[in-house]
Amino acid sequence: MSTLKRFFVDKIEEVTELVGEEFEHAKNVLRIGVGAEVILLDNSGREYTAVVSAVEKKRMLLSVVREELGEREASAEVALLFGYLKNADKNEFIVQKAVELGVKRIVAFSSQFSSAYMNANKLERLRKVSKEAAKQCLRAVAPTVEYYDSLEGALASVSDMENKLFACEFAQKSEASIAALGQKGGGVALVVGSEGGFSREEAERAKALGFSHITLGKRILRAETAAVALTSVVMFSLGELGEENAQ
Repeated sequence: MSTLKRFFVDKIEEVTELVGEEFEHAKNVLRIGVGAEVILLDNSGREYTAVVSAVEKKRMLLSVVREELGEREASAEVALLFGYLKNADKNEFIVQKAVELGVKRIVAFSSQFSSAYMNANKLERLRKVSKEAAKQCLRAVAPTVEYYDSLEGALASVSDMENKLFACEFAQKSEASIAALGQKGGGVALVVGSEGGFSREEAERAKALGFSHITLGKRILRAETAAVALTSVVMFSLGELGEENAQ
């Protein structure tokens, strides 16, 4: 049996409207018609099975027949903060993989050595990538991608996280154990730089804000590799990847 198609909506009602890009995709690309069964998502963590009752020119009407809690969300609260990159595809890659790995917050930022610039259209594109990735990996929540035009603003946005890791290419050794995260508990914030990395002043400011410097090994990784590699090992240490979570 094939997986039911999934669509995000702003509000779930007994009869729910599907409009905008989600409607266009359902009608014109997937050719979904009256009587088809789909899954509706409202970013609450719940999944709503619905049946298409009408297809109009600019909207689709769906009758909700069942509601249940999504089972694919990570238990761990993990935020990924990454330096915004010059290559749009690489930014989308980071967002896509972060969503697939179970990250709950995604924050892009500009820092001292950044050479890329964000705008409203680029940010909206990243949020769309987050939604598409959430649907693909069967999550019920698509993390909203945030943007800060300074590293300080990004770091302050995760001040409530109990564990803060700052990937630093010139760190001689890690000041915190990734392997111990599963035993410590609490939320985890991960920070990875852009192509230019971080200045020593930025690294010291992060440390003053409670971030532990960590090293990702002897080799210098590309920014997008570092973001996905760090997220993966952290999720593994938190028990979100591995045999116990195999479906």
